Amino acid sequence: MYKVYVIYNLQVDKFYIGQTKDLPTRLMLHNSKEFKGYTAKFVGKWDVIYTEEKDTRQEVLVREKQLKSYRGREFVKNLIYSRVAQR
Repeated sequence: MYKVYVIYNLQVDKFYIGQTKDLPTRLMLHNSKEFKGYTAKFVGKWDVIYTEEKDTRQEVLVREKQLKSYRGREFVKNLIYSRVAQR
């Protein structure tokens, strides 16, 4: 199974959308800054706020692209703001 995921860093109010086969390891890499790229630039802890499982890599890549679109980013922002409002 493949997963598309959204991680959020409350300290810097940033989110990241990605895909993987091994989410626990990928999250550890994001938080340890071993996963070079966008998330490594920011201080603070990344937390998983959303996941979806797909059977194939192709399906997960399609969904990742959808979440990275304008409408997908609006969905993620609404998800973040609803969670922040619950705190």
